[in-house]
Amino acid sequence: MMRRNNPFEDVEELFERLSRQFDEMGHQFDRSGMMPSPRMYDMAVDVSEYDDRLVLSADLPGYEKDDISLSIANQTLTIEAKRDVTEEHGEGEYLRRERRQQSARRTIRLPEMVDEENASASYRNGVLTVTLPKMDVTPDDSHRIDID
Repeated sequence: MMRRNNPFEDVEELFERLSRQFDEMGHQFDRSGMMPSPRMYDMAVDVSEYDDRLVLSADLPGYEKDDISLSIANQTLTIEAKRDVTEEHGEGEYLRRERRQQSARRTIRLPEMVDEENASASYRNGVLTVTLPKMDVTPDDSHRIDID
């Protein structure tokens, strides 16, 4: 059994799951034509931990590099992607053009402190790869507290 360091991880995981379920409900309304809102899609994310870094891979097919934004604060990485999609359908003399916005967003709580200044990212073939060097925290960095 895996032991968690943060007692709020279960709550955060629950909120992420609820958010994904609400997004899926929105997709069902979109497919039925009942709700013409911007579409939000889930993105598959893998987080790998190595001795000196965390590496996150996220699937974002169909987006351009400029459509994607990353931010990190308080041990939390946020990935957002937005794009405009235009579809044209020609039938005889008629042309139907549909425009919509497609977006994806994930917030990932990182298991360790990372060096935000030296983080890097690349985007190739629909896969975003984020490399986050771990903070080097050693016992020598501790501060002694005197007891009165």
